[in-house]
Amino acid sequence: MLNDKEKSELRVRLKKVAGQINGIDKMMDEGRYCVDILQQILAARAALNRVALIILESHAKSCVVSAIREDRAEQSIDELMDVLKQFTK
Repeated sequence: MLNDKEKSELRVRLKKVAGQINGIDKMMDEGRYCVDILQQILAARAALNRVALIILESHAKSCVVSAIREDRAEQSIDELMDVLKQFTK
């Protein structure tokens, strides 16, 4: 589970991603060069992936560890693996 500091840091990151998305929308309206738009999309995706990895790490260090201690390791690890598989699609 995310602590307050992590939540605050993630909110800052997500606001930056929102700004990137708004910038992409503006670039499209302005008729900017397609490659420039695509580069900004890649940057936004990378930023979202960083947010996801921070959340994933927090989940592994808290929820998965708790599940292992409570003898629910297999279920928790299966769930974690399912999420990880989604990132490789």
